[in-house]
Amino acid sequence: QVRLMESGGGSVQAGESLSLTCTASMANRCVAWFRQAPGKEREAVAWIVITTQSTDYSDPVKGRFTISRDNDLSTVYLRMNSLKPEDTAMYYCAAVNPLDRRWRFACPAGATEIEFPNWGQGTQVTVSS
Repeated sequence: QVRLMESGGGSVQAGESLSLTCTASMANRCVAWFRQAPGKEREAVAWIVITTQSTDYSDPVKGRFTISRDNDLSTVYLRMNSLKPEDTAMYYCAAVNPLDRRWRFACPAGATEIEFPNWGQGTQVTVSS
C-alpha cells in the first residue's frame, strides 16, 4: 500500500499559475494526477512514468500543465499555468501498484483509473474569472 499526500491547492484568478505536489511513502512506477469537478466524473489530466520520465496529458490541459518528478522518485509535481475557471476541481494524485511489473517502463494506457489502486485525499483548486 502506497500512501500519497497532495499539497499546494488554493484559489487563484484566471490566467494565474499554481503548483501541486504529491508526496508518496515510497518510490513509484507511474503516478497520475486526476481531477473531479462538482457534478462531473473524475478524469486523468497528467501522468508520468517514473523511470523514464515519459509524460502524457489530457487534451484540456495539454500545453498548460506540466507533470514532473523529483530525483527521490517519490515526489511528483503538477505545474498548472494559464488556469481557467473550468480547471476548478478537486485534484488527486494516484499511483499504480509499485510491484506490478507491467508499469516498470510505462503507464496504463490513458491512465485508466482502475489501474491506480493508491490515492491521496485530494487538494482543491479554485479558479475564478
